[in-house]
Amino acid sequence: MPMTTETIEQEAPPNAPPSTQRGSSGSRLEAIAGGEIVRSEIHPELAKEDNILAIENFNLWYAQSQALYDISMTVPKGKVTALVGPSGCGKSTLLRSVNRLNDLIDIVRIEGDMKINSESIYDKKVDVIELRKRMGMVFQKSNPFPMSIYENVVYSLRIDGERNKGVLDEVCERSLRGAAIWDEVKDRLHSSALGLSGGQQQRICIARAIAAEPEVLLMDEPCSALDPIATNKIEDMIDTLKGEYTILIVTHNMQQAARSSDYTAFMYLGRLIEYGPTDTIFQKPRLIETQDYVTGRFG
Repeated sequence: MPMTTETIEQEAPPNAPPSTQRGSSGSRLEAIAGGEIVRSEIHPELAKEDNILAIENFNLWYAQSQALYDISMTVPKGKVTALVGPSGCGKSTLLRSVNRLNDLIDIVRIEGDMKINSESIYDKKVDVIELRKRMGMVFQKSNPFPMSIYENVVYSLRIDGERNKGVLDEVCERSLRGAAIWDEVKDRLHSSALGLSGGQQQRICIARAIAAEPEVLLMDEPCSALDPIATNKIEDMIDTLKGEYTILIVTHNMQQAARSSDYTAFMYLGRLIEYGPTDTIFQKPRLIETQDYVTGRFG
């Protein structure tokens, strides 16, 4: 359903160049740097999607320093949404807010809300541990546990009390297949996950995340420490998983965002600048600032 908190500009003519208008002279980015309020450019295609996550007027501070400013956006169910923007623009902070990892930082304060399937993530009654079970998380650096491949994958089931070997075996194989690593490790399931390559370890972490059947899979720069071959395997896996999972991914790699995502959100200095279908964002964005970023003119 459409976000009532967001303003959508009238659609530009088919051959119109990216807009620089913001109601006064100068670029949006200069206005933002100067502390002005600049509305986000949200493409109408998002209003037609079945959304699983809604972010509503979300603000976040680290002590007195504001990191996110009035973010309003929806995340379509079963699609891959990429968050892009220069370092320090708030992408990872926003991602970590979805499963409330920022709660672990004492100086964090928030305003606004996020909702998963229309249920508030930040309601005081929410069990944060149960919430995080609904949000699989894959970090920038692979972090397999110091245990076997098998026990890494079934960890979430173990802590929930599952002891049926048949169930554990089935989930392990299904998750490893989903992470596109079953054929590489099926004969060494009881060997330490720490003995795998970096790319393999990251896919084990993804298998561990999807074993719990999360509603949303959060990925924070999952390929930044990997070589091109391992990165290609992760991207192929993301393409396989979408549809079954909703994926929200932070990436600095423009090519990766263009290849792997259905929608792309461009952020700058804690603000959402433009958000729309990935093909449009990379080929014909509405804003010149977005065009300059995705084509490498700055950032």
